[in-house]
Amino acid sequence: MPEASTAKTRRKAPLTTPTGLGDNARRDITGALNALVADVFALYLKTKNFHWHVSGPHFRDYHLLLDEHAEQIFEMTDDLAERVRKLGGTTIRSIGHIARLQRIDDNDADFVTPQDMLSELREDNEALIASMRSAHELCDDERDVATTSILETFIDEAERRTWFLFEASRKI
Repeated sequence: MPEASTAKTRRKAPLTTPTGLGDNARRDITGALNALVADVFALYLKTKNFHWHVSGPHFRDYHLLLDEHAEQIFEMTDDLAERVRKLGGTTIRSIGHIARLQRIDDNDADFVTPQDMLSELREDNEALIASMRSAHELCDDERDVATTSILETFIDEAERRTWFLFEASRKI
């Protein structure tokens, strides 16, 4: 067999990892998790964007807060993507793949006020929480306790980010 045919065959080799979940459960859960991975990448990049472009009298506080949030958000990606692989699925492969799956809107504006940055990130974290709760419900229905556990931790972290963003943007 020519070398090119062998390489082509290897590229189509299944990556299915053995798991106790049925095919439908695996498909549905990995689909939900991949959408979360895309959302997390989108939220990470938006948070870093705002971190890089924040200005004003609270610059230092907001700059540090957004950097902390971005780091926490980025750390989610590997756990979620590896969970997809543990379940026998394939995960995000490119920026284009993320763009096709993400539900968190990008913000390409030249200027965003710090108040609007915090409010938009709060809303995005709330949307991420809703998506994670939906995925959690699916995983719970399929008795995928490992994924529900991961999601519970990430929901708690996102609720904390939402709280901080709400309090930092309050007009008292």
